[in-house]
Amino acid sequence: MAAANKDVPRVAQNKKAYHDFFVLETYEAGIALFGTEVKSIRKGRVNLKDSWCNIVGGEIFANGMHISPYEQGNIFNRDPMRPKKLLMHKKEIARLYAEVKQQGLTLIPLSVYFVNGRAKLEVGLCKGKKNYDKREAQAKKDAQRDIDRATRPKL
Repeated sequence: MAAANKDVPRVAQNKKAYHDFFVLETYEAGIALFGTEVKSIRKGRVNLKDSWCNIVGGEIFANGMHISPYEQGNIFNRDPMRPKKLLMHKKEIARLYAEVKQQGLTLIPLSVYFVNGRAKLEVGLCKGKKNYDKREAQAKKDAQRDIDRATRPKL
């Protein structure tokens, strides 16, 4: 299943994932959350840095995803670092599990957004970058920035 539209406003993005990994495919997954966690995400208090997904017993979980406790949540707040269950079709999970095990790929959360009031997580099937790949990507970005500066009209 393909990821969501690019025009959907993102609550949080994992920019470090694009620096450390090649994103081969993206998938959209629902997140099983509690009410105070949803309120915290709506305020933008979610951090995807250093998060990853794993598949255990035919279920997929997002680990390392930090959702800050809701200020007005009192006793209903949950552990900010608890593993969050992701909601995907069984066939998709089986396919992802096979690719992760056979090809040595990784599942990384890329962004969080809302679709029709429901929190969604964009999960990327990723391959790790080597240091020379990271340097090459940075060099391309710097070159493009220099070109844009040179072609920008002077005021």
